Amino acid sequence: MPDYAVRKIDEMDAALFGSFKRARAELGVESFGMQVIDLPPSFDGYPSHDHTHDDQEEVYIALRGAGELEVEGERIPLDEDHMARVGPTEKRKVFSGPEGIRMLIVGGIPGWPYAAPETTEIGGPDPKMPGRS
Repeated sequence: MPDYAVRKIDEMDAALFGSFKRARAELGVESFGMQVIDLPPSFDGYPSHDHTHDDQEEVYIALRGAGELEVEGERIPLDEDHMARVGPTEKRKVFSGPEGIRMLIVGGIPGWPYAAPETTEIGGPDPKMPGRS
């Protein structure tokens, strides 16, 4: 049996009103976290958060559109020419630009095997947004 998977992003299982695409589970990835996030134009409701609770580092990559990634109060571009890594203790928040943004976020815990959260499984519950109940 071949060991590869191909999925159309817009047909992936999704949560949070379709904005959180469960790319990791859809592709069968088991060694790191990976989700696609779609934010509408000029959206500022992405929660400010860190990963001190799970020690995860993340890489943010714009697939379409653009925006800014705020890390500890500093705004950096998130577009076709920039990608960013954020360590677990740094507060981060994404702001989409006037055309919105589609991001690929890849994460893992350095030195530890990956354990997928239930929210990233196909049909899983909506993720709880950090900083919100």
